[in-house]
Amino acid sequence: LGFAFDIDGVLLHGTNVLPEAKRAVSILEGNNPLNRKIPYILMTNGGGASEEDRCKRLTGQLGFEITTSSFMQAHTILKLSAHKYANKPVLVLGGKRDVLRKVAESYGFQHVYTTLDIKAWNPDVWPFHELTPEERASARPVDFSTTPISAIFVFHDPRNWALDVQVMIDVILSRGIVDRPRSADSATPVELVFCNPDLQWRSEFPRPRLGQGAFREAFQAVFKALTGAPYPHVQYGKPTAPTYDLAEKMLHARMKELHGESVGSDIQPRFSWPCSDNPESDIAGANAAGWSSILVRTGVYDPVNGPPAYKPTHEADNVEAAVQWAIEREATRAAWC
Repeated sequence: LGFAFDIDGVLLHGTNVLPEAKRAVSILEGNNPLNRKIPYILMTNGGGASEEDRCKRLTGQLGFEITTSSFMQAHTILKLSAHKYANKPVLVLGGKRDVLRKVAESYGFQHVYTTLDIKAWNPDVWPFHELTPEERASARPVDFSTTPISAIFVFHDPRNWALDVQVMIDVILSRGIVDRPRSADSATPVELVFCNPDLQWRSEFPRPRLGQGAFREAFQAVFKALTGAPYPHVQYGKPTAPTYDLAEKMLHARMKELHGESVGSDIQPRFSWPCSDNPESDIAGANAAGWSSILVRTGVYDPVNGPPAYKPTHEADNVEAAVQWAIEREATRAAWC
């Protein structure tokens, strides 16, 4: 038995911890009739900071140690492909100032640039934004007229959609050189990668907020209007298969860590329970991966708006109720086996 928890809308609302979250984690940490730990991981389409920083913050919020081996965020999967672009200039979007530059470098990318770097290099790239002193201090001096960008990675939700969309279009149409005219030569196209497909996410605000998926739609709408077709891109994050493949490996490793070599090489999907507030991401991904799933009513999903687009195995009022239900179900199943 193992769990994979979404964070926003399941354990937290923004920075606020849901009261049921601590009780749910306490159950999994051994406060249960079996007096044993039940493996779980946290998998979120959020990001914007290093895994170490997020785990430290979550440990303080939840009251139990959360380690990087049991935590994955939207851009964690890029660790697996950093070697491909390790020595090539790449553009990283999202987050505050150059925080994600440092995260990308920790993954193994060695030449990482931001749209603030490009704005500092040539302010005319987007004249409707003036860099703040903090943004200017975070910018890295580079001559982008001689620096070919090979890939664009949207790690996290961009803070300045207009600047970022403009720079993305410049880089893509010029095949990597920002100020070069639109290129029709045979140069290798710039790869575009998005890490989070969520259109919306749950914060402290009463209504869900627009997410990275909405930014992707905005960019593609503008790009299609300019060129006649959307730009090919790679999509990671829940509900994509690569993200669930990585989650399965992490959950298996966590099971092995807690229960030793007796754990088999394959996780049985029916024993893995993703708990989520978003039918379009987690529940869709769980269904595609063959996992059972639980949809909670503390986040994006609201039954008042009708049935979920993707049907979960079970619906629960909150994450504590979800954990209790799954444990009782698996205990009953085991008793009959």
